[in-house]
Amino acid sequence: SRSTMDHQPKFFENLSGAGKAIAVLTSGGDAQGMNAAVRAVVRMGIYVNAKVYFIYEGYQGMVDGGDNIVEVSWESVSSILQVGGTVIGSARCKSFRTREGRLQAAFNLVQRGITNLCVIGGDGSLTGANLFREEWSGLLEELAQSGKIDAEAVKKYAYLNIVGMVGSIDNDFCGTDMTIGTDSALHRIIEVVDAIMTTAQSHQRTFVLEVMGRHCGYLALVSALACGADWVFIPEYPPEEGWEDTMCVKLSENRARKKRLNIIIVAEGAIDCHNKPITSEKVKDLVVQRLGFDTRVTILGHVQRGGTPSAFDRILASRMGVEAVLALLEATPDTPACVVSLSGNQAVRLPLMECVQMTQEVQKAMDEGRFLEAVRLRGRSFENNLNTYKLLSHKRPDAELPKTNFNVAVLNVGAPAAGMNAAVRAAVRVGITEGHKIFAVIDGFEGFARGKIKEISWGDVGGWTGQGGSILGTKRTLPAKYLEKIADQMRTNNINALMVIGGFEAYLGLLELSAAREKYDEFCVPMVMVPATVSNNVPGSDFSIGADTALNTITDTCDRIKQSASGTKRRVFIIETMGGYCGYLANMGALAAGADAAYIFEEQFDIRELQANVEHLTEKMKTSIQRGLVLRNENCNENYTTDFIYQLYSEEGKGVFDCRKNVLGHMQQGGAPSPFDRNFGTKISAKAMQWISKKLKETYRKGKVFANTDDSVCLLGMRRRNLVFQPVAELKSETDFVHRIPKEQWWLKLRPLMKILAKYKTSYDVSDSGQLEHVAMLPKEAETGAI
Repeated sequence: SRSTMDHQPKFFENLSGAGKAIAVLTSGGDAQGMNAAVRAVVRMGIYVNAKVYFIYEGYQGMVDGGDNIVEVSWESVSSILQVGGTVIGSARCKSFRTREGRLQAAFNLVQRGITNLCVIGGDGSLTGANLFREEWSGLLEELAQSGKIDAEAVKKYAYLNIVGMVGSIDNDFCGTDMTIGTDSALHRIIEVVDAIMTTAQSHQRTFVLEVMGRHCGYLALVSALACGADWVFIPEYPPEEGWEDTMCVKLSENRARKKRLNIIIVAEGAIDCHNKPITSEKVKDLVVQRLGFDTRVTILGHVQRGGTPSAFDRILASRMGVEAVLALLEATPDTPACVVSLSGNQAVRLPLMECVQMTQEVQKAMDEGRFLEAVRLRGRSFENNLNTYKLLSHKRPDAELPKTNFNVAVLNVGAPAAGMNAAVRAAVRVGITEGHKIFAVIDGFEGFARGKIKEISWGDVGGWTGQGGSILGTKRTLPAKYLEKIADQMRTNNINALMVIGGFEAYLGLLELSAAREKYDEFCVPMVMVPATVSNNVPGSDFSIGADTALNTITDTCDRIKQSASGTKRRVFIIETMGGYCGYLANMGALAAGADAAYIFEEQFDIRELQANVEHLTEKMKTSIQRGLVLRNENCNENYTTDFIYQLYSEEGKGVFDCRKNVLGHMQQGGAPSPFDRNFGTKISAKAMQWISKKLKETYRKGKVFANTDDSVCLLGMRRRNLVFQPVAELKSETDFVHRIPKEQWWLKLRPLMKILAKYKTSYDVSDSGQLEHVAMLPKEAETGAI
């Protein structure tokens, strides 16, 4: 697809770091995933033949010099991928804020020939780095005048290049969809909320949870979305005057509806519309005084910064680290200092100061009480989260709801995937808000044919977001053999639209139903599919609900397995993952777990490749890293089975390493959904239901709904940066039906990353990166897939 462009693709092999020195530091508050970023910078730097240095203890270490700035090797960053926080330390540094401090820092860098800095930290750290860059030539002049360095050095090291990565659990940096650490912090919050919900349920309690975020409500907002909290307080969107009454009415209504618990989430920086703080204690006292509910406060505090980084953060940080080194190699004196960031699932570079200015604009808007502006400046993703939360948390009184007289059926199809229930909940609640009657179908198309269908209410789906598997029940059965019976059920229950949440079978099912429209008028209704499968093999979407949870399961298991291997030296593990023919889980799991190889169906391999991998591991055993990890997708090759590879490795590795194998199996489909899957499921499903409403209005003629065009059977997927509705008929040409995978898959582009980080020579097309973009204030209607 790239060949259509005029210019040749750009390959990173042609970029050399020879003669360059790169230093990496972490600064400001720590965040999970910083180590993954450090590891990627070090390995990518060494890979392109640059010298790489650690700067310990952030800017303090840069000012103090000495042992705080050391050259590192490939092995220096082994085993840090799964460690939270930052292994090179971070400190608040007063002296770097003074010119003398920066002068000393410049001297320490020049002595080692370092003119490339990679800074991982929050906006304060990045602003400091930019100032340092602007002053650089002046600092060198001053050092030369005082005789500390010679004129030659001033010429040789005339320019300082800076690339930033944002590590901050608050996700408070404009221009980046997700900052490193945010997803892991959400994991910690959700673990706590899930635990608290069970005890609150037992005692009919109200819990007030305080989460971090002094100036940014992202964590509070997304965790409220992900656990279905009753109320949330965030700095960007203060409650209206008289919120005390509104909130208490809402809490007591929920209790009246047989809900045994209430969860209220408060960001530590929450304020009211007069900019006065709203504290968790204040909220608790209010509930106790007005309602007399048994109320407890839990302040999460530093738990949110701790623990192992999630799979998402490891992959994000690894991608950013590699991108940062590319940006440094391509930097010139004329390019502004940049931040590498993620937009949708695409790596982008943005001018550092534009991001910082916009981040400061948000604060200014909040200080001046321009709250709507603050929400808008936070970006599309934040605004979507807020709108979705408002839509799902408050049921309007029946008298206020519109009545459309449309009936919409929701069903789950395929294998269970974590996050399906969150999607069903969102569909039901948005559907009710839009005025429809929602029917739940039990056990997929098979249940549909048997008439297992019943109306479902707002309260029925309470507490569903955190539940794993599929509460409605799901089957892999396709509708083709039940067409007559399903048509009957649609007629009997007067179903005017279908929403299918599921995997590849759901996609095939919609193709079959739309083909059957000629014969059955009942299928001439709007139908939409939301992709939910751990395999992530549905065409038309980069992500599917459930894949993130499965990836975390794989990563956690690999961490444990690696730990077991550190006791017994020289051991190689072969781990089989699910995914059908789709290598997403194996490939991304390998990237997140720091594996040595991943065998997948999409990239054919032969005995020579297996031989090369064994030799690579034999070499590795001579270093200080004496263990290996190899992932294999279950269907990557019918002859090179997991047993075959295990036996081959065992034989070839005799006397050098021994081997173990592990088939992960169905644990990959289970477990509570990750924050990403809850949020993605909720948002994508709400959007799908809004599309159904729109289509119902468009296709309602003469007292009935009649839709028979291709664009009335769609799949809603995330494509690069946007959520898009695509007619399933158009996706046929993009599908390999034999192997049940899309013909083109975006993540294959990340395959070289895993190989680079595992020290294999490889080719890597970096044509996509390198253009500096600008921080745009996006138009209101723009939708994003950012979670």
